[in-house]
Amino acid sequence: MERILVIGGARALGAAVARRAAENGYEVVIGARDLAAAQLLAGEIGATAIHIDLQDETTIAAAADRLADGIDHIVTTGSAPHDVRAVELDRDKLVGAVTAKVIGPMLVAKHFAKVLRPTGSIVLFSGVVGWRPGPGSLVKGVTNGAVEYLARHLAADLAPVRVNAISPGVVDSGAWDRLGDNKAGLLSKSAAGTLVGRHGETEDVVDTVMWLLRAGFISGETIHLEGGARHKTA
Repeated sequence: MERILVIGGARALGAAVARRAAENGYEVVIGARDLAAAQLLAGEIGATAIHIDLQDETTIAAAADRLADGIDHIVTTGSAPHDVRAVELDRDKLVGAVTAKVIGPMLVAKHFAKVLRPTGSIVLFSGVVGWRPGPGSLVKGVTNGAVEYLARHLAADLAPVRVNAISPGVVDSGAWDRLGDNKAGLLSKSAAGTLVGRHGETEDVVDTVMWLLRAGFISGETIHLEGGARHKTA
């Protein structure tokens, strides 16, 4: 049985990935900053919970030591959004955002390189905003764009372990529920901005993750999962 570590796996997309992986017969380890939430989900799906905070290297190192008998796949969905314009930047939040998306996954690679089996893989998460600049998306755009380069360089550095990234568009994963009544408008606008005429669903992302785990001849790539939004001109 292959073992998969889902970092950020206690909620939203990470939780959906963890659930599907368990259904597909993987031994699932849920890594999360909120250990209690991870333990709750782990109990539901027959997984193991472990504390990992992408902004705290000691937790990453401890997790790698705990899983020293081997990991086949790592999926990291962690983020720390700081959606403001340049004049409103907060340095600590900026550093947190970069750490969650870029530095944290680098440190995961550092500590888990000795644990990952050579036939295994890492799946990172980027986002369409990296290719679609707009006011207030500076931090998210730069960090998501950096993930594409991170996937390329880690793939070369960790070979033969495969490293790829998924770059979703707007996905109704629960992350937008905080918008309340404005959520429907966001999803409608997103659908109109794609070539396929709809917004993304959680299952679109989970299906792609599961495919990448098995796609043994793909490494160093970013899979754009946004309905052709980057190519919509009007």
